[in-house]
Amino acid sequence: MAVMITDLCINCDACIDECPATAIVSADSSPRDDWDYTYVKPEKCIECVDSAVPKCADVCPTEGCIVWDMPYDSDYNDYYVDNDAYVIRVHKKKGLMSPEVSPQPWREAISASDREQHVAVGETLKLYNS
Repeated sequence: MAVMITDLCINCDACIDECPATAIVSADSSPRDDWDYTYVKPEKCIECVDSAVPKCADVCPTEGCIVWDMPYDSDYNDYYVDNDAYVIRVHKKKGLMSPEVSPQPWREAISASDREQHVAVGETLKLYNS
């Protein structure tokens, strides 16, 4: 995964159309029944590693809404599988699309500390003018 959308989200859904991996869904389409804002599917997020910044954060009008989370790779399998914040898709043939089954690319330049603290994407990539 690597990015998540926080409760600062205003549900404008600007990020949905920008996501090249179709990892972002509206609150109404969230796999979590208790979710009131736009949701990032961790098993699909690619952190837009081929771009200067994640496209979702680049278009988000709410400063600090999109934050880093742990990489979606086998080292963090338990983090995602055992985390109530996420509902990971179950594939008909492959089963649970866990990080061990379907790892995603991630930005190695973002520290584990920034990820653990859920630092805003814009803060680390200088999207905000301060």
